[in-house]
Amino acid sequence: MRVGLFAVGRLKSGPEKDLAARYFDRFAKAGPAIGLEFSRVAEVAESRASNAETRKREEAALLQKTLAEGSILILLDERGKTLDSEAFAKVLSSYRDQGKRDLMIAIGGADGLDPALYERADMTLCLGKMTWPHQLVRTLIAEQLYRAVTILSGHPYHRV
Repeated sequence: MRVGLFAVGRLKSGPEKDLAARYFDRFAKAGPAIGLEFSRVAEVAESRASNAETRKREEAALLQKTLAEGSILILLDERGKTLDSEAFAKVLSSYRDQGKRDLMIAIGGADGLDPALYERADMTLCLGKMTWPHQLVRTLIAEQLYRAVTILSGHPYHRV
């Protein structure tokens, strides 16, 4: 199953981008052995519309364009379901074992996500109740993807 990340906003060069890239690289190298492949990070510029609702709608349209037909869509949102790392790994393996070919994890813009995306989403995931800057969210999800691979493959990286 190909796993990708959609992000509203471009990550500038710096330590956050380097750290996220390091975990995506680890995921890309370790994932294929268990049927998980890193596909890409799809970055789009934030909408410049004059109001939040229009910005969210425009950003959602860009996300919809990046989704392959039949893709699993996981939204990152503070109102989503909170999972531990092992449960997140089980979610990924479940979708993979169902024969799903593509999965996209989406980080919305500063205004959040368009309501239509929640109707389309297969899951809404919360990385914690605190508010995180987007560059850290990208690193957190990259690390959790790598951690999921290590959990599913029995690698000792994940310790409880």
